[in-house]
Amino acid sequence: MKKTTGLRMRIWHRYLGFFFAGIMAMYAISGIVLVFRDTDFLKKKVEIQKELEPHLEASSLAKVLKQKGFKVEQEDSGQIIFNNGSYEKATGVATYSVKKLPFVLDQMTHIHKAKSSQPLFFLNILFGVALLFFVISAFWMFRPSTPIFKKGIYFTLGGIILTLVLLFV
Repeated sequence: MKKTTGLRMRIWHRYLGFFFAGIMAMYAISGIVLVFRDTDFLKKKVEIQKELEPHLEASSLAKVLKQKGFKVEQEDSGQIIFNNGSYEKATGVATYSVKKLPFVLDQMTHIHKAKSSQPLFFLNILFGVALLFFVISAFWMFRPSTPIFKKGIYFTLGGIILTLVLLFV
């Protein structure tokens, strides 16, 4: 028996769907968590102590610590106090706190936001290609002559219209 394109697409769709189930769940969860990245939702306060170069200026300290919203509150000859910690100029010790997601969620969001300069960027590309395959192969899940396929086309058009509204409104 010769396999038709439709049958092949259904088989690939099924097994790739099972294969990518875990990574799809990871991207879904991390995507939801990333929506709240500008809040403290699920984050815990972590105290950090770092030894830096002594006698840094406030502008250099901000660059070295790489903190968003860094703001110097007070500075004297021996210390810089900033919005979430302090820096001892003589010793170079910075003590500050940051808010972090739990380890697993933090790892998930780092994978989700991977850049081309990071080792796991290929995972984002692979997953994007897989999602495009699922979009295309979905149209081979049912024969075009069936009522469910025709209803699916209406839902597809609704989704396209919603996407256009979100993009342009």
